[in-house]
Amino acid sequence: MKVLIINGPNLNLLGTREPEIYGNISMETYLENLKSEFQTHELGYYQSNIEGELINRLQEDDFDAVVINPGAFTHYSYAIADCLKNIQKPKVEVHISNIYKREEFRQKSVTAANTDAVLSGFGMDGYRLAILSLK
Repeated sequence: MKVLIINGPNLNLLGTREPEIYGNISMETYLENLKSEFQTHELGYYQSNIEGELINRLQEDDFDAVVINPGAFTHYSYAIADCLKNIQKPKVEVHISNIYKREEFRQKSVTAANTDAVLSGFGMDGYRLAILSLK
């Protein structure tokens, strides 16, 4: 199974960005751990701070499933929501922090309705759990 992991804005700073919320491991390091655990999967990774680049990558359609952490776009990107709606493959939305324990504006996801599941508050382990859920 080819799984595309997509991260949105500021998630390129994982490992240094607000470690009390996001932990102190970089996505690159965590991705190597995932690749070791899921050797029967082909894991791809893409991160961008630019909404349109995320949409363009999702529309390449070269994967069997997607695990997406839209970052701040979660809360207002109807463009990403529409893109996800048109992908007819398994999709899991992941949030490192529990968005429901954060600021009010972070407690709403406009993208979640167009995914099959949402994991929030499991830290970086959310990505692993998302991959485990894919069939």
